[in-house]
Amino acid sequence: MVSAAEQLAANLNFGALAKADELKKRIWFTVGALLVYRLGTYIPLPGIDPNAWAQLFNTQSGGILGMFNMFSGGGIHRMAIFALNIMPYISASIIIQLMTTVSPQLEALKKEGEAGRKIMNQYTRYLTVVLAAFQSYGIAVGLQGTGNVVSQPGFFFLISTTITLTGGTMFLMWLGEQITARGIGNGISLIILSGIVAELPAAIANTLELGRQGAISTGLILVVLVMAVAVIAFIVFMERAQRRLLIQYPKRQVGNRMFEGQSSHLPLKLNTSGVIPPIFASSLLLLPTTVANFNAGSGPGWLTTVTTLLGHGRPLFLVLYLALILFFSFFYTAVVFNPTETADNLKKHGGFIPGIRPGERTAEYIDYVLSRITVVGAIYLAIVCLIPEILISYAAVPFYFGGTSLLIVVSVTMDTVAQIQGYLLAHQYEGLIKKSKLRGRNR
Repeated sequence: MVSAAEQLAANLNFGALAKADELKKRIWFTVGALLVYRLGTYIPLPGIDPNAWAQLFNTQSGGILGMFNMFSGGGIHRMAIFALNIMPYISASIIIQLMTTVSPQLEALKKEGEAGRKIMNQYTRYLTVVLAAFQSYGIAVGLQGTGNVVSQPGFFFLISTTITLTGGTMFLMWLGEQITARGIGNGISLIILSGIVAELPAAIANTLELGRQGAISTGLILVVLVMAVAVIAFIVFMERAQRRLLIQYPKRQVGNRMFEGQSSHLPLKLNTSGVIPPIFASSLLLLPTTVANFNAGSGPGWLTTVTTLLGHGRPLFLVLYLALILFFSFFYTAVVFNPTETADNLKKHGGFIPGIRPGERTAEYIDYVLSRITVVGAIYLAIVCLIPEILISYAAVPFYFGGTSLLIVVSVTMDTVAQIQGYLLAHQYEGLIKKSKLRGRNR
């Protein structure tokens, strides 16, 4: 039997957006905040020669800088004040999550609920400052050592660049938190999404121009477009896929009343690790290329050999990329999801999986099911990420939207649309409640 909530959700339409004033304010705030972010990616660092830096960047855009430039919406290509983007905050969040598995204090904070979460968020902010300052200083030293990029190298340039880039990251972290609290969607994710999407029109225009010049055939462009749509549909399907474990709650007595046993589901996402495995795998594989490009042939011979073997589309690159995605899928899933903790929470609330003994046996069963679906999720991530690499290498397609970019864009868009639907649903509920009260008064 369909519940009233399900009927309301089925009849949900965005025509109600015009009447949802609170939601409109949140959407406009989000749009305004993202515009501020985009303006910041066009403000260059003081003391930088943009033309000299653009020439240097083009020589190593295939390395890790190219990937981070995609996430920063071109901020690194322009060496803007937001060049670091929000990546230090993401790195700090991942490090804090990993530390909860080895630190009893952080693990205890994680179990304290909202109060513990606030303290861990504060630790994440402190670590973000440290990482941003370290990376900013490294960028300043690297820029100063490239010759003609810095107009007046010296101590003042090092300090000003470190402070500017660190301040830019901290501002974006604050802006992301404001979007989450006062806007719509997850602010940090939307900042990354807007950076990726902002570069899309130029990438499409470049591809069409290559087709007009005859560098790419029209048929190949159409095949790429159809494949992109198919991959996006595949990502949507897989990101929504869940394995639901039936949870049964026994009968309980409250006062003199006896309540029947209830049942619910424990949803296990097919891709629990999200986009972290491709990001980690890409970063590790692109690191040797970046180091070799900065050394400009002056490094050891083995580094040149490794860089050649790890070129985009090379067999070794594809094999290691696949292996690292599979490894990080299982590793990060083990970090973010604890079957023992989930089984203990079910046991405390009287819930159990039919046919499975509560406690340790339940934890083993959840771990068994999670391991099986993680295999499918890891293979799905590998397929989505390897298709663009093969296209780039063997078909000479400048495929801007790689697997990681597509995963971020689709997953963040789905989450944001789900939040908008949630606000519209709540608004329609409020309207129904007001109508029922008016009817009651009229009677």
